[in-house]
Amino acid sequence: MGHVELSGVGYDLPDGRPLLRDISFRVGDGAIVALVGANGSGKTTLLRIVAGDLAPTDGIISRSGGLGVMRQFIGSIRDHSTVRDLLVSLSPQRIAAAATSVDALELRLMDDDSEPVQMDYAHALTEYADAGGYEQEVIFDACCDAALGIGYDAAKWREVSSLSGGEQKRLALELLLRGPDEVLLLDEPDNYLDVPGKRWLEDQLRATQKTVLMVSHDRELLARAATRIAAVELGAAGNTLWVHGRGFATFAEARRERFARFEELRRRWDEDHTKLRELVLMYKLKAAYNDGMASRYQAAQTRLAKFEQAGPPQAVPLRQQVSMRLAGGRTGRRAVVVEKLELTGLMKPFGTEIWFGDRVAVLGSNGSGKSHFLRLLACGGSSPEPGNSAVDHALLEPVRYSGTARLGARVRPGLFVQTHAHPELFGRTLIEVLHRGDDHRDGMGREAAARVLD
Repeated sequence: MGHVELSGVGYDLPDGRPLLRDISFRVGDGAIVALVGANGSGKTTLLRIVAGDLAPTDGIISRSGGLGVMRQFIGSIRDHSTVRDLLVSLSPQRIAAAATSVDALELRLMDDDSEPVQMDYAHALTEYADAGGYEQEVIFDACCDAALGIGYDAAKWREVSSLSGGEQKRLALELLLRGPDEVLLLDEPDNYLDVPGKRWLEDQLRATQKTVLMVSHDRELLARAATRIAAVELGAAGNTLWVHGRGFATFAEARRERFARFEELRRRWDEDHTKLRELVLMYKLKAAYNDGMASRYQAAQTRLAKFEQAGPPQAVPLRQQVSMRLAGGRTGRRAVVVEKLELTGLMKPFGTEIWFGDRVAVLGSNGSGKSHFLRLLACGGSSPEPGNSAVDHALLEPVRYSGTARLGARVRPGLFVQTHAHPELFGRTLIEVLHRGDDHRDGMGREAAARVLD
């Protein structure tokens, strides 16, 4: 069993603004603690501090047991790492270091097969065996079979970016849950998983004996798996953390009651503050024409000073206000028409019609072709017209298909991709994206763009 404990941890952003302050909580042996909070409140930063990737500005962190970490994003379209690279990176540190050494020496042997290099290679293989590398490869094989349906030998040289987002997550989770690490840090482990995958994750978390600290926004996963909820709460002087000692089912009500107590305590503090200030003012007026009141005036001033020095009770945490407008121009009645469409190697021919105003959910197992289907529509379908695509076709991997998928009259698609990878935005700052616009959107003034970013 392992544990994680934070005491008085704080973290300041590079520009000096405090992001986290006075974070204190413990994830005990075998506990499943969910870290929740608004987007940008510091949840991933807190996980990186616990993992040792970032040094806290203040406070102390203690850990016991091996530490396994799953990042929020597994792969990237700019990353050519293989399945083997991913599995090795998630393995215990000694195994990962030994595997890296073996790989480096194998490359050296291609150019230099001298006796010293061969001896170094032999020592590296011995270290890899002593570290448990070959036993770990047996686990790799089981993980690949469970997540991808093929063995490790067949999968290890595939690029991670060729896997769907759900396959990447499932592969990483399989390894961490089967591995020797006793403490797991999971950053949004449910993202991209299909419905059976989410059910599997819930069952695994309930059954595991490992200590888990995870970030999630999935209310069902939180309700089914988490034993405690740690909420990052927004504050003007840095975000704080409140731990709800029970599950997610009672979290919302407990939080409302907590906020109500804060509001009541602040109301009472304001009332007492007003009374003390009025008392000081009264004695000040009386002391002006009655010397006997001077001592009472001084005592009232002292009392008010101590009251203000102690400060008001904890303020109600700030609430994040997010709004979204999903609006578009009027199109033809039929937005999408699909006839005998087959995505090669992924799905059998099908047909459908999507009408203006419909809200359609595309469901299916990980790797079944959902993203391919949306990408085909984003490129304008099987017969794109000028200006009838979300981005330049050259920036998207082509989709192999037969049949037809036509967009309706005056339909212009917009694409939000699964892994947030937009090649057309690489190298551009946030202000440039809004200020300069692109082929489909006009830019806006820098002042207006800055307000949007705020």
